[in-house]
Parts: sequence; structure tokens; C-alpha cells
Amino acid sequence: MIIQRGLLLVLLWVWLVHPCLTAMVFTRTSDHQQKTFLARGAGSDGKTLHRQKRGWMWNQFFLLEEYTGSDYQYVGKLHSDQDKGDGSLKYILSGDGAGTLFIIDERTGDIHATRRIDREEKAFYTLRAQAINRRTLRPVEPESEFVIKIHDINDNEPTFPEEVYSASVPEMSVVGTSVVQVTATDADDPSYGNSARIIYSILQGQPYFSVEPETGIIRTALPNMNRENREQYQVVIQAKDMGGQMGGLSGTTTVNITLTDVNDNPPRFPQSTVHLRIPESSPVGTAIGSVKATDADTGRNAELEYRIIDGDGTDVFDIVTHKDTQEGIITVRKPLDYENRRQYTLKVEAENLYVDPRFYYLGPFKDTTIVKISVEDVDEPPAFSRSSYLFEIHEDIEVGTIIGTVMARDPDSAASLIRFSLDRHTDLDRIFNIHSGNGSIYTSKMLDRETTQWHNLSVIAAEINNPKETTRVPVYVRILDVNDNAPQFAVFYDTFVCENARAGQLIQTISAVDKDDPLGGQKFFFSLAAVNPNFTVQDNEDNTARILTRRNGFSRHEISTYLLPVVISDNDYPIQSSTGTLTIRVCACDNRGNMQSCNAEALLLPAGLSTGALIAILLCIIILLVIVVLFAALKRQRKKEPLILSKEDIRDNIVSYNDEGGGEEDTQAFDIGTLRNPAAIEDKKLRRDIIPETLFIPRRTPSAADNTDVRDFINQRLKEHDNDPSAPPYDSLATYAYEGNDSIAESLSSLESGTTEGDQNYDYLKEWGPRFNKLAEMYGGGESDKDTS
Repeated sequence: MIIQRGLLLVLLWVWLVHPCLTAMVFTRTSDHQQKTFLARGAGSDGKTLHRQKRGWMWNQFFLLEEYTGSDYQYVGKLHSDQDKGDGSLKYILSGDGAGTLFIIDERTGDIHATRRIDREEKAFYTLRAQAINRRTLRPVEPESEFVIKIHDINDNEPTFPEEVYSASVPEMSVVGTSVVQVTATDADDPSYGNSARIIYSILQGQPYFSVEPETGIIRTALPNMNRENREQYQVVIQAKDMGGQMGGLSGTTTVNITLTDVNDNPPRFPQSTVHLRIPESSPVGTAIGSVKATDADTGRNAELEYRIIDGDGTDVFDIVTHKDTQEGIITVRKPLDYENRRQYTLKVEAENLYVDPRFYYLGPFKDTTIVKISVEDVDEPPAFSRSSYLFEIHEDIEVGTIIGTVMARDPDSAASLIRFSLDRHTDLDRIFNIHSGNGSIYTSKMLDRETTQWHNLSVIAAEINNPKETTRVPVYVRILDVNDNAPQFAVFYDTFVCENARAGQLIQTISAVDKDDPLGGQKFFFSLAAVNPNFTVQDNEDNTARILTRRNGFSRHEISTYLLPVVISDNDYPIQSSTGTLTIRVCACDNRGNMQSCNAEALLLPAGLSTGALIAILLCIIILLVIVVLFAALKRQRKKEPLILSKEDIRDNIVSYNDEGGGEEDTQAFDIGTLRNPAAIEDKKLRRDIIPETLFIPRRTPSAADNTDVRDFINQRLKEHDNDPSAPPYDSLATYAYEGNDSIAESLSSLESGTTEGDQNYDYLKEWGPRFNKLAEMYGGGESDKDTS
């Protein structure tokens, strides 16, 4: 209904104010003849209005948006002064929306809009009109351009960019404090009427907040709004067009406003007195309990600091502030003793760390409370008279000597008896022991400072009535030195004297060490055990001594080594001494005294070669000999290796030549001339009927001068092959293919042997050597089988 009323008002205003809104005339002068292009509309009095305008003067068509009628919306009429009304002209429309959104009657020039138009989509359309001759299709007027402008109606309500806004303002703010600004937009034409003029108002949120009608700025409306009473507010803002008048469209948005905290609340303890209890056995640093002051503020404004400002336990207890919970944690500062004091009173203060000067009048921003602490009695372990003990004893005391006494008592009122013991983990060698009743520590083994100078013991004191209550105390035992060790050479000395040494020549500087540690420091004296004609000792009086020669010249062939006993003594009480023996070798030296050789055998060695070099040369020779022997043995083993290693190899080779020969006329198997002429073996050709697996170079053997018969030649070759294990078998078999005169075996042909098998005796094959043993077994065995069957 509001939209319909708005449309009626706009239409009424348009027709009343602009009665000739759609009348326009296009006039164009062509050459010397004046031509007009008219657009007509109806006036208010019903008469047809004629207005002639000069060429190329443009007017606009105006069209209301959002037309809701069922027929096409009439826009206007185009008319050319060349139009005689006989239908000879044709009107053509082109441009924005021509033919689709806007159509023209080609005979009358009436323009209509085919559908509803939204100005917010497009505010105006530019079109071109032309009149042409229908018969010749030639234009009678030049093309003219005109604009259809869409008149706005109030069809869009104001909208906010956000549906929900969030804002904040400090609590206790003065009236009129700006919170946030909201802005709405209207898609209607702001230059036409009041369709886009927006006025803001508040629908929800009064009386706490207000909004400026023109700007949309939300401000506080009440003074001293307290966050602690209410923190969240929801404000609904309305934006209405048409200047907020009745019939205008409106839109709303929600603004969630939060009151931020300020420090306007001082801390307060909920109780004026707090009671706490703690056992007397609590160690230092134990937390007894906590106190907490409440503060209605939050965050930084609620941060507190606790401190003890008065009381009789300020030196026994302490308080620290827990940053997360804002509590005051009371802790033990000194050990407690129920028997000495049973109750303490403290005055604790809590104060804000950050105070806003604007709210000093709400203060003071601190509060106090009384904390009473009661100490509870517990069964305490024994207490030693000292926190640690130090005993010093000499290392030469007798076993069973008391080195010191530890004392402990039961601090409770019952005063239980105490039992003492040693922690054997601190005295694994069981050097000490303790009297369980009085705490006297005594030795159970001999002491040696040079082995262990300090002993760190741990003594345990336990109540007899309650053995679980124990206390430990460290006992440090220092072993004092007694001069019970004789000095010795500091190192092992490798001393030598040159054969060409002179009397008084220095050959060695010696020093000594002593395991003892006298208070005045070490002092050693050096001397010879007896007068020595060859060497002497000169004490340097700085704990070192020099060994000097007493004569000229030494000979390593006569004496190669001298033994020199040296007596070393200290100056502590009782004096300790020892005798160390220096071994002095006689060596050959150069003119500068540099040692060259100290052994007498070295004279027999050739110059320039040492013993090590000779040993290396000997090892090399031995290695070379071993390599030569191994090489010769391997070569000999390869030469003697037989070609056939088993009997099966003979069978295989024989089977491979188990074929029927063609007789003497067969010259393809072998050359019979070879048997008749043994010298032809040198030019031996390979057999063409078989392919041997391995090729062997034929061996040349001298032939007998008087060998006139083939039998002798075969026997000779047979003997050679029997004695040669490396001869290939097919050479030997090839020689048996010849059937000579008076042959014992006669023919070996398989065709002939098949008919005379029962009359032949093959025992003679055994006499031909080991190569025919397998053949003899095959034929001989077959016959025996026949006999047995």
C-alpha cells in the first residue's frame, strides 16, 4: 500500500507540474528546405500541441520506473514532417534496448516499453530514430539521437553494510560520549526528491544510548553507566528514507555495545580475620595458605599486590602474589618450632597496582586483613648440635682411637633417647665405627694419608622410640701427615757415560719425590752409599743432584755397565731415607758427546747397516724364496693333471664314436694312407664325420725304420697311448677302425659282430691296458651273463 500510494503521488506530481513532459520536437534544416522531426504528446487541455524546434535540438523522453500495468508502457511518439500519413514512410529505432526493451510502430512512430524498467539498473537509455522510404528504403531524414530518462520512484529501502555491529565504550563515561557511527545507503536517486534522504532513529537501547538523526553517530545518554551492574547492551538503529516522513522505506541494524572496564572499584577482603595452620616440620619455602581480596574490576584494573605490613611474624613468614589467581601465598621464611612458639599474627595488605586518578574519590584502592597462623606439634626427628662436623687426626694413630663425638637430641617434649649409626655407603672399607649410645667415632683400621687424605662420613641419628624419625649429618675426617715415607727417584733414569769422557764431566741430573707432605715443604739430601772410584754425586741443595765422572776414559769392552747406589734422605722427623741405584751404560760417542752405540757387538756390524735393517733384508729374502717354491709347485701340479679323471669319461668318449664305419672303401672317416705311411701323421687332417670337443695338436713321434707292417705301427702307438694319460681318446679309437691281416680282434664292425657274437672271446681286451678295461667289462660281462642264463 505504501508503494502504491507513493506511485500515485509521484504520477500526480508529474502531471500537475509538467503537463507537457513527453512533448518534444526534433527540427532539422536540410539544405535550403526546412524539415522538422516532431514528437507529440497530449497537453492538459486536450489540444494537440505543436512545437517546432531548430534542427539538432534534442529533448528527452521521461519514463517512470517499475511500471505495473498489463499493457506495454507508452513512452512517446516520433513524427517526421515528411510523413504525409499515406504509410509511405517507415520508422526505425536503434540503440540501447531497441527492439527488445523499446519497440516502435514503424507506421505511426509510437514508442513503447515492453517490460518494467528499474532505474537502479540503468538510469537512462540512448536511442537513435530514422524515417526511411518504405519503397526505396532510402532515409528521408538523417538519423536523430534522443534519450529516454527513467524517473525514480521510492522503491529501495535504506540498507546497512553490516547486519550486526560491535562497539565498546568505557564505563562511567559522561553523557554524549561517542560510541560508534553507523551509515546506511539508499539505491534511489538522491538528486530527485527525497527518496534517498535518510534519517536515523533508535528503536531499542533507550535511555542508555541515543543516535544523531543526520549522521548516525551513537552516543551515551546516561551518566556513570557501571560495567559491574551491566556490561552488554543491544541497540537497534533504524534508517528511513523520504526524510523520515510517513510512507518512507526503512532498514534496521543491531549494534552490540560493551562497556569496557575502568579501575573504579577498590579491592576488598571478604573476611577481616583469616586462620591458618601449619606443622612445625614444614621446611622453609612451604606454602601455608593463601588470602585473596576481591576486586569487581577485570584485567589490568584488578591486578593486586600483597604484602605483610605488621605483626609478630614478619621475619618468619613471607607473602608472594600469584599473578594468575591474584592471591597472596603465605610461605615459611624460617624454620618453625612448636616448643618455642605456637602462634603468629600477621597484618596483610592488598593494593591495586594501577589506579586511575579520575576515580581517586572512590578510594582508597587497598584493604587489609589479619592472618593468624597456628603451629602444630609433630614428632620431629633428632636434631644435631651442628650442621656438620670436622675432625682432624694423624695417620699414625692406633686402631680404636676416638677421633671425635657427634651430639644430637630429640627436640620434642618427650625427649626420646637417640641411637647413632654410620652410613656404610660412605665408609665402604669400614675404616671407622661409632658408638651407638654416645656418638663417639673411632678407628677400626689403620689410616694412610697417602692413600686417602679425606673421609666424608654420614652419621645417622634415630629415635629409639620411633626409629623412622632419623636425621643425617655430614662428618668430614681429615688425615694429617706423618713422615712415614722415604724419598725416591722422581723418574727412571737412563744414564750413559761416553768412552772418551773426562774427569768431572756431568753425565746425569737426578731429583726425588716423597709421598709425604711436611708443613715446611720437601727437602732432600743426596749422597753415595760408598766411595766410588768412577763416579761421584754433587748435591745442588735444591732437591736435585748431579752425577759426575771421577776419571778419564771408559771402555765398554772391559765394563759395559756400572751400578751406582745413591742415598736419598729427607729432613722431616723422623728422617726417612732410601737407596736408589743408577744404571750407567758405557757408550761410544762422537766428539760432541752424542751417543752412537752402547753395545759391544755393534763393532762387528758393517758400517751403515743397523740390526733392524739386516732383519728387514732377511725377511724379504725369505718371502721371495717362498713365492718361488709355491710357483714351481703349482706349475708342476698343472703339468701332471690327467685329461680323464674317471672311468665314466672313457665311456662317454667311446659312446660318442659308436658309429658304423663304411669299410675300407669309406675314405670319408679317415685316410687309410695314414696307417700305411706313418710319416703322414705330421699332416694329419681332422675327421669330417665327427666334431671333437677339444682340439689337440698332434705329437710327432719318430717312426721305426724297419716298421714294414701296420700291426707293428698300431702296437707301437697303442703302447704310447697307454702310457700317456693326456692323450685324447678319439685318436686311439680312430686307429682301431683298420682291419689288418692276422688281427686278433679281427673286425670291429657292429654288423659283422652281430652274427659272430657267440664265437668271439674278448678277454684279450684286458691285456690292452687300462683304457680298454671298461670295454672288456662290457663284452666280457655280456658273455658271462649269457652263460649263466
